[in-house]
Amino acid sequence: MFKKAIIFILICSTLVFSGCSGNKETSKNDVKRTELTMAISSEPDGGFDPTTGWGRYGSPLFQSTILKRDSDMKIVNDLATEYTVSSDGLVWTVKIRKDVKFSDGKPLTAADIVFTYETTAKSSSVVDLSVMEKVEAIDNYTVKFTLKNPQSTFVNILSNTGIVPKHAYGKDYSQKPVGSGPFKFVQWDKGQQLIVEANPEYYGDKPFFKKITFLYLSEEAAFAAAQSGTLDIAAIVPSYASNKVSGMHLLAVDSVDNRGIMFPYVKPGKKTKDGYPVGNEVTSDISIRKAINKVVDRKALVDGILNGYGSPAYTVCDKMPWWNPETVIEDADSEEAKKILSNGGWKDSDNDGILDKGNIKAEFKLIYPSGDQTRQSLAIAVADKVKDIGIKINVEGKSWDDIKTQMYSNAIVFGWGSHDPIEMYNLYNSKYMGVDYFNSGHYSNPTVDDYLNKAIEATDETQAIEYWKKAQWDGKTGFTTKGNAPWAWLVNLQHLYLVRDNLNIGKQKIHPHGHGWPLTDNIAEWVWKE
Repeated sequence: MFKKAIIFILICSTLVFSGCSGNKETSKNDVKRTELTMAISSEPDGGFDPTTGWGRYGSPLFQSTILKRDSDMKIVNDLATEYTVSSDGLVWTVKIRKDVKFSDGKPLTAADIVFTYETTAKSSSVVDLSVMEKVEAIDNYTVKFTLKNPQSTFVNILSNTGIVPKHAYGKDYSQKPVGSGPFKFVQWDKGQQLIVEANPEYYGDKPFFKKITFLYLSEEAAFAAAQSGTLDIAAIVPSYASNKVSGMHLLAVDSVDNRGIMFPYVKPGKKTKDGYPVGNEVTSDISIRKAINKVVDRKALVDGILNGYGSPAYTVCDKMPWWNPETVIEDADSEEAKKILSNGGWKDSDNDGILDKGNIKAEFKLIYPSGDQTRQSLAIAVADKVKDIGIKINVEGKSWDDIKTQMYSNAIVFGWGSHDPIEMYNLYNSKYMGVDYFNSGHYSNPTVDDYLNKAIEATDETQAIEYWKKAQWDGKTGFTTKGNAPWAWLVNLQHLYLVRDNLNIGKQKIHPHGHGWPLTDNIAEWVWKE
């Protein structure tokens, strides 16, 4: 209790603008009708600059985007009034609204869009614009993008990249952003809080809330602050979910924020260009990968490790528009897993409880990022489960620096999940073997490559989706468990939040990877209910 009291005092001392007062409950509730205080995520390392990645997971907050996805994941206009794609998929022409102003009162024109995309392309950041050959302003309200190759997923770049003002962009932009989004920047006290206010120049429906304060608190401190009545929203972990907090309710949002095991797909013998070993003698055997996928009890993992706040995972994109539901398998089947291994030539010839095949033991390392309790628990649970079928997994926690050198030759517990299907392309296309964290297992299947390439080159999303689905499973092959099984996807997390009872945050879409900022995607729609 003493610790919670100290946390509460510290929080109140930082809320200069939020009217925090333990003795004025009525006044505090009045303020909350137009102001919010929340602790939902850690602060972005690079600040609030869309040209270097801000806004990819959740609303850019300060900036508008050309397009956006609605709560049903359909592409709709934001700045755009219409867009067209040429028959060859190389030219995207966008017409934008003429009534848009930045928060400083200056108009937003095509020149700002050109500047944003050219700046983003030069930044060499997580926003990959390598496909863009050029971007031009045809007139003040028409922009033309010319691509080097057709790319159906370019629509997601138009949906995720916030537009910055050419006239107000400088070296400190990320620290004091100016934009045309629903909120404007007021103050950022690093390590403590971010304060924003409704943007009076915003062209869309005006936000209900005039001021929002984001506190950067640990999960423990956020929960304590919620208990004290200081917060309107708090992001929490499953271990806190069963605790009732007066005046707040638990919101569990479905996500594609998944956790799974990446298996090295090839036999050892090669090295990366940096000299790191590639391949694994055990996980390169398809019967090992398929048996693990079959024996794992995904529902038990959700119930036991996530306290029920999640769902079994079968792909990197479960329940997204491009997901193929035929990839779902029946798991928790030890007998079938044993049969797969036996048919694959694995047997326990020396009766030590570990299967062997020739001079190879069915034993390998499974690495998780040290400090990540959920991934550690998943790794241990899987290792315990596969003992029953004669596979020995040695679980080890490593730093990300260590994982970077070992992920080509060892199984790793990774987490992915995006609103952009290009993530599939990056994880499973052979051209990305050994590139960053993408296809680190060196998976390769020419049929899958063909489907992925056709999905990228499609000129409309509907056509692309059919190829994305076939790459997962076409009835004969694919990159999911029914096919080559280069991964064992385990669980999709639910993102958990304590929300003030009077606060309506609208319909949430399926959240991507990353607990916190995705909640703000529809923040302009939030209202306070009497």
